Amino acid sequence: MWGSHGAWAADGPVQSLPGGPAVRQMDLAPPATRIAEDVQVLHYGLLIVCLVIFVGVFGVMFYSILRHRKSLGAQPAHFHESTKVEIAWTVVPFLIVVGMGFAATKTVIAQKDTRYADLTIKVTGYQWKWGYEYLRGPGEGIHFLSMLDPAQRQMSDEGKPSGNDYLLKVDHPMVVPVGQKVRLITTASDVIHSWMIPAFGVKQDAIPGFVRDTWFRAERTGDFYGQCAELCGKEHAYMPIHVRVLSAEDYAQWVAAERERMAAAASAGPQLAAATSP
Repeated sequence: MWGSHGAWAADGPVQSLPGGPAVRQMDLAPPATRIAEDVQVLHYGLLIVCLVIFVGVFGVMFYSILRHRKSLGAQPAHFHESTKVEIAWTVVPFLIVVGMGFAATKTVIAQKDTRYADLTIKVTGYQWKWGYEYLRGPGEGIHFLSMLDPAQRQMSDEGKPSGNDYLLKVDHPMVVPVGQKVRLITTASDVIHSWMIPAFGVKQDAIPGFVRDTWFRAERTGDFYGQCAELCGKEHAYMPIHVRVLSAEDYAQWVAAERERMAAAASAGPQLAAATSP
């Protein structure tokens, strides 16, 4: 019924989206930054530690229940507290927690180190779109709004999803150069939003009246997708994030094209206002 991929759209089976969600995805997104790699290593490492503890604790518990049950003639033991046992089950969990905390702290500190950025972009959440303003670095002065592509909303209204990037395609993606440290300054104009790209290992809340920051450095070119990760109102599902990572040469061309677009829009603005005035 579902074919080999298990999901269907109006135009056929849905395929995995590079840089975005995958069909039947059961794991974290393939990392595109060093931070995302560190997060995955931390995730798997702590998962193994928890699994070992789970097997050890429940193994001893079920062994004790089965081996010393009344039907086998087991007799209850009579003993009092053991100082060695008390020390062991206090010190060992303490060392485990300290080790886990040390590993997590290193990654969290790295996530918050926004110094020495090559490019700074202000990200503003609106109901229900994103505003991008390039503050420093290559592309300084560029600004635009990024919202769901109108054709995607029409497909949703008609109940006819189509394409692998359904509800993830935007009219104006954020563009950054590969291998450059990008600092993101997040805020919001109305309610709390959250800017998230799983492949970058980035999730930062955008809060009205507050300024938060994070960063990423994409290690490869391509398109990467995310969504607002904070319930922000009735259009929350229509607030995708699309980041396009280009080579240095292609990024320079994009910057030049964007500046031409902004200059044309600025020169056309007064003429349009004059033409439409009474």
